Amino acid sequence: MSAGNASPAGHSGPSDLHLHSDHSDGTEPPAEVMAAAHRHGIRTAALTDHDTTAGWAEAADAAVSLGMTFLPGMELSARHEWRSVHVLAYLFDPDDSGLRTLTDRIRDSRLTRARRMADRIGRDYDLDWADIVEQTASGATVGRPHIADALVARGHVRDRGEAFGGILHPSSPYYVDLFAPDPVTAVAAVRAAGGVPIIAHPAGRGGLLPDRLLARLIDAGLAGFELGHRENVEPALGRLRSLVSARDLIATGSSDYHGRGKPNLPGEYTTADEMVDRIIALGQGTAPVTP
Repeated sequence: MSAGNASPAGHSGPSDLHLHSDHSDGTEPPAEVMAAAHRHGIRTAALTDHDTTAGWAEAADAAVSLGMTFLPGMELSARHEWRSVHVLAYLFDPDDSGLRTLTDRIRDSRLTRARRMADRIGRDYDLDWADIVEQTASGATVGRPHIADALVARGHVRDRGEAFGGILHPSSPYYVDLFAPDPVTAVAAVRAAGGVPIIAHPAGRGGLLPDRLLARLIDAGLAGFELGHRENVEPALGRLRSLVSARDLIATGSSDYHGRGKPNLPGEYTTADEMVDRIIALGQGTAPVTP
């Protein structure tokens, strides 16, 4: 289907379903994120801030004003053993009590963790909590990227990459663990809220999840995988393509745009129209916002 032609579900591509604003670890307000996506040719976009839906209303208004379709979304934090697992969630009910309890706990943990890390870092570097708050938009989910931005502002590192490679690295003495549910719990919570769960960048640097866990995730309601992402690598990506085909799962592609926080640009990967249609058909908790 060519760009500009509406699908049976009412949206038009190209579609980028993984974008972040300053309500989590992006650097731009939701309206500017939608404007950036539009400038790069995107016509259906999802805001997927970490563990929060706070930017939905602003993003939806901006998208519609630009003639775009908006898909409400979120990136839910989970963990399997030592590695982070990010679950992209689309079209869920933001008022579902089970999912809200989970995200509230994650955000509370982020805040406590950030304060503890700031205290540890402050023993060796000129940095305090006020520096981190200054880098965090009002109501945003505080995270390591905001600490990184504070370290950059103080001149301790050149950019986020240097901060994450050193002071904020999990092997650093300043690092503090974050609460996150196991991915099966996260997937089940999204489905219980009427949402569509997709594993983000599943073939990235952390490696592929074990086959037994992948089977459990699919049994719990996992809808698919974000196969188009700059962090995915072979041969893990090829194994996931085979799994998606064998189990008739949804395959998405997205930029993971963070504004100035990452080099990723809107539209560097996109999701096929038929896959967006499947997400819309499966989502029961909320609806896309169309112009």
